Formats: sequence, structure tokens, C-alpha cells
Amino acid sequence: MATHAKVLALVTSADRYLKTGHRTGLWLGELTHVYDVLTKAGHQVDIVSVSGGTVPLDPVSLMPPVLKVGDTDQRYEDPVFMSLLDNTRSIVEANPDDYDASFLAGGHGTMFDFVDQSVADLVASFADAGKPIAAVCHGPVGLLDVRLADGSSLLDGRKVTGFSWAEEKAAGRAEAVPFSLQDQLSEAAGSYVKALAPMGKKVVVDGNLITGQNPTSATGVGEALVKALKKRR
Repeated sequence: MATHAKVLALVTSADRYLKTGHRTGLWLGELTHVYDVLTKAGHQVDIVSVSGGTVPLDPVSLMPPVLKVGDTDQRYEDPVFMSLLDNTRSIVEANPDDYDASFLAGGHGTMFDFVDQSVADLVASFADAGKPIAAVCHGPVGLLDVRLADGSSLLDGRKVTGFSWAEEKAAGRAEAVPFSLQDQLSEAAGSYVKALAPMGKKVVVDGNLITGQNPTSATGVGEALVKALKKRR
């Protein structure tokens, strides 16, 4: 593998909850924190979305003090970076063979379109090739229904984390989301783990699979992905 890797970052195209009037989308910091870690390490990150086009941003992720965490505000004020979200390629336009790893960013929008077969197929292609797969917060929705070439589930016997139900209730979205990610991961994986307290940092590495629990875990996910890429050199 080349010294500098290419990472495919997948973000949601869904902009609203189906049960309520809340708007949603990508949680901006969960992309920028990982993006910053990877690019500072010299890696290239290409951003694609499920449907292509302009990426919707969860309005809560743009509110202070959330926007100030991890210099997300600097990225939000950077027209060059934000232009990367203006006209993204769709997931079906991305060739997994061109990339060394994949990253699934979070945001509640993923609960509505990361369940698409196109996402499962993309993740499976990386898994079958033995390439690192990282996901944070609600990004692990895209791991739930992934079937590998041998017919097994990606999450069979794996240790993972993702946004907890306690965090969902604290965010005021328990009645709006279509399912509990914690419950779904607990059922599909070998073991679901979480931080001792809601919104505590939690990053789980199980082979080439890297998962982070919440927005505070995004930087750690990026750091774990950098380490995984180093092992492949």
C-alpha cells in the first residue's frame, strides 16, 4: 500500500425524521474530527453521500457550544471544506477498489438511509477485501445488515459500540428515531459496549472494524483508523 492512503467517507443524504418535524442530517463534527486526523496524517479523504448532491447538516450540530468542539467551527467557516459537501458523488459512483479504508460518519439521518442495500454492499466490499472499516455514533447503522461473501454477517461475534439508548433519550430523540441502535447492535453483534456515562468517549477496535459511540469519540475513531492504515503498509 502507498504511504498515503485513500479513505472513502460516507455521509447521509436524509434530512428529516419521518415521525416528527425535526430536521436532521450529518452531524458535522463527526465528519470533520475524523477528516482532520486523517488528512493531518497525510491521507486523502473523499466524501460521498447515499444519494449524492448537497449533504444536509443536522442543525443541532451547528449550535454553540457543539460547533466549537474540536475546531468544528473552523471547518464550518472554511468555504473550501464546506464546498466538499455541496455536490457529492452518490455511493453507487464510488469504486471501493480505489480506496484503502472506509469511514461511516454519523448523524440521525443515517437511521433512514444507511439501511439501504447500497450501503451494505459497499461495506461488504471493504470487509471482504480485509480493509479497515470505521464508523461513529449512528454511522454503525450501516454495519447492521452487511453480509460477507461467505454468507456470514459482518457483526457475527464482533465487539462494537454506537450511540446508546440513554444518549438517545438525553438528546430528546427517543420518540423520533425508527429504532434503538443500541438494541440492534446488541442483537447483531457478539458484544455491544458503551462508556460508563452518556457522551463519554468510547472507541472499540475489533480487527479491521473500528466503532465509536458518540460525537466525543470521533477523534479517537480517526486515530484508530490511522493506526489501522499503518499496519497495512
